[in-house]
Amino acid sequence: MSRSGRIVVTGMGWVTPLGHDIDTVWSALMAGASGVDRITRFDARTFPTTFAAEVRDFDYRRYVDDAAVHASAGVNVQFALGAARQAWEQAGLSSFAGLDRRRVGLYLGAGEGVLDTESYVRTNLAGWLEAEQRVDAVRWAEAGMRLMKAATEIAQEPNMPLSHLAREFGVRGPAYNCLTACAASTQAIGEAFSLLRRGDADAMLAGGTHTMIHMLGVTGFNRLTALSTDKGDPREASRPFSRDRGGFVMGEGSGMVVLETLEHAEARGAEPLAEVIGYGSSADAFRITDIQPDGRGAAAAMQMALRLADIDVRAGLDASGLPPVQYISAHGTGTQENDSIETRAVKVVFGELAPRIPMSSIKSMMGHLIAAAGAVELITCVLAIRKQMLPPTINLRNPDPELDLDYVPNHARAARIETCLSNSFGFGGQNDTLVVRRWGADVR
Repeated sequence: MSRSGRIVVTGMGWVTPLGHDIDTVWSALMAGASGVDRITRFDARTFPTTFAAEVRDFDYRRYVDDAAVHASAGVNVQFALGAARQAWEQAGLSSFAGLDRRRVGLYLGAGEGVLDTESYVRTNLAGWLEAEQRVDAVRWAEAGMRLMKAATEIAQEPNMPLSHLAREFGVRGPAYNCLTACAASTQAIGEAFSLLRRGDADAMLAGGTHTMIHMLGVTGFNRLTALSTDKGDPREASRPFSRDRGGFVMGEGSGMVVLETLEHAEARGAEPLAEVIGYGSSADAFRITDIQPDGRGAAAAMQMALRLADIDVRAGLDASGLPPVQYISAHGTGTQENDSIETRAVKVVFGELAPRIPMSSIKSMMGHLIAAAGAVELITCVLAIRKQMLPPTINLRNPDPELDLDYVPNHARAARIETCLSNSFGFGGQNDTLVVRRWGADVR
């Protein structure tokens, strides 16, 4: 096991609809900017949802040593390469000659890149016998062999981002990928944290990457009635915690962090950005697409993370009037169900302290990055601690009277922040929570 059991963040990077580097995105978050606009990835004019938060003007070739190695990379891999390179460089690993790459691992929460939907459609049409109302399997297979590209198909495998990152950075330690829907990258970072604590590696590159901004992705979430179909300004479509919230807005991108044991970071002179001190995971054991109505699964994940972090919410406010957690990065999707149940779960966990703890959703600005959402939100927590600023929930002009916590409406806010909690809840009832603390803060 790690001698101290302490795990620190030494590098961070992201590629998001608000920008492709830490400073640009943070400035956009502080300004309450929106990355939501009309979909350009495909012709969505006939879809119930015509907008999303796309990553624009991004060229992954700026972030890799040899672009030819990644010629088959899907969009999700490209995002991951950009975010990982930022984290790797900030951590100083590229200049550390003594790095034992056998002791550096990867743990990703990664979903697909853009699907080749045109080839799928053309293949299916070629095999369809209209008069007989059936698929001719032979014609379908022949069309597929002619139209579908092998490299594109393999690019959709969930382990492809991990494979490309391992190749780019030459790391040969533990390698894992999970795809637990919207909770994936929070789970990946949490499991990387656990792996480091038990001594299976010295450092981990962890996070997530995903895009579902393609015809099948948008169609699927429209069928589930989870996406906003707002007809107004796309920038105002994502409205977490509002009375008139109407569903989430699809986003895309990647967030990556370098986690290290404290001993490894200190031995190479790395400066910790923050310390991960808690991780909790639970299952709702309920319906596939619905959250347990009383929030017990979400509450269980938060409680587990707080216990591991040795934070006792029953201790109340400290001598300076601070609650034991000073900011919650909400899952905050903007669906009727999620926002009310997450609010309920926070009240279960924190009791009378809940109204004293600011909680906001950056999905109001950059949409829902699905598997990558949790990693991006954890980075936001680290920055909130370092900058002593809270990101807002924008578009919160029509508050829901039944949601009565402090959602940091519309404008960023200065605050004293020592400890943050970051929530991610995924379809299927997967709940994951991380707790991160200012480096050098006293343990309560």
